[in-house]
Amino acid sequence: MPKPNVLLVDDEERFVKTLTRRLAERELHVVGVHSGMEAIEEVKSKPYDVVVLDVRMPGLDGIETLQELKKISPGTEVIMLTGHASVDSAVEGMRLGAHEYLMKPCDIEELMEKIDEAYELKAARDERLRKAEARKTVDRSPG
Repeated sequence: MPKPNVLLVDDEERFVKTLTRRLAERELHVVGVHSGMEAIEEVKSKPYDVVVLDVRMPGLDGIETLQELKKISPGTEVIMLTGHASVDSAVEGMRLGAHEYLMKPCDIEELMEKIDEAYELKAARDERLRKAEARKTVDRSPG
């Protein structure tokens, strides 16, 4: 299975740099950005399979960014990260379509597992959509 395209979004530059490097060492295709607005522009410009998104950021926070990302790319899976436990934001994130909600600092193995799960879910959904589209094309063919 190909490796997922991952977008990492966090306002902490050192965290983004370190985590981007660690995920790239595991042969993931990773881009790191530092704000919700940068994430939105990035998702508009290229498809991502999984977005790892910090909840608390200046400007657009993680919840607002999640809402915008899901409008632009509904099939992209989002894993929310926070250093501040909040049941309300976890519930809201999941209601808005987040795949998972993890606490920072998170274990790299746990994060890799969640990224893999999210990617497998997206890949299976994409395959079902391709098959449904192919059936529609066959059903519409003359004959």
